[in-house]
Amino acid sequence: MAIRIKSRNNESVEQMMRRFKKLCEKEGLTKEIKRKEFYEKPSERRRRAARKSAPRVVKNSA
Repeated sequence: MAIRIKSRNNESVEQMMRRFKKLCEKEGLTKEIKRKEFYEKPSERRRRAARKSAPRVVKNSA
């Protein structure tokens, strides 16, 4: 998925960059890049997923 930004009337480059960064963050692109920056062992990935889902499991069973 490509994020495209078109220049608006009298919009500076800084304003366009700000809009682009907001869209990237909204799409979760920045989190994904930071997460993939370093290798993560599969066991660590499973552990992180389990920790993330644990509050959901407790919340739904209560």
